[in-house]
Amino acid sequence: MIIHILGGGPVDLLPDLSNYHEKEVVWVGVDRGVYTLLTRGIKPDIAFGDFDSVSENEFSLIQTSVHELKTFRPEKDETDMEHALNWAIKQKPELIRIFGATGGRLDHMFANIQLLINPIMEHCHVQIEIIDQKNIIYLKASGTYPINKISNKKYISFIPISGEVRGITLKGFKYPLTECHIRLGSTLCISNELINDCGTFSFSKGILMIVRSTD
Repeated sequence: MIIHILGGGPVDLLPDLSNYHEKEVVWVGVDRGVYTLLTRGIKPDIAFGDFDSVSENEFSLIQTSVHELKTFRPEKDETDMEHALNWAIKQKPELIRIFGATGGRLDHMFANIQLLINPIMEHCHVQIEIIDQKNIIYLKASGTYPINKISNKKYISFIPISGEVRGITLKGFKYPLTECHIRLGSTLCISNELINDCGTFSFSKGILMIVRSTD
């Protein structure tokens, strides 16, 4: 099972959602993202939100269109996206993709990226990706991972999320590394590229954010 979550970020940053209609996909709407899904002909299986970013008419459409609706007061300890992601993780899918989580308000964007840390800290191994038109973002704990070339995502950056990331080794890259240590704030591993169809990256300690981008 794959779970797709659509947040309320700017619609002009969304990728073409019609490219993500695999079999056994569960669609989840978050706040205004529920309305965005409905306008694109996608009926979410479940929706989360305080819905303070939709009009009365839009909320009426949401209420009549979505069978399972989880509503919250605007004053709460967790964001709507956190509620949705926690629910998705409990379903134990093989992959979670999050759309509509970048752009617009920077506090929302950084909070959404930060949410990817929690599953790693709790040793949850589900792959979670944030995707927009130009970027794919995901986090990894220490280990060795294959990475394949994506034709429309030429650039690959490795950004430390923990205080230090140790033993970074990049094989098959334009700028290879061997047992390199980088600290939070380093830009050493920005804008690398694969030289072949596939490569590997590994590190022995810390948390890395991987960003695959296009101009």
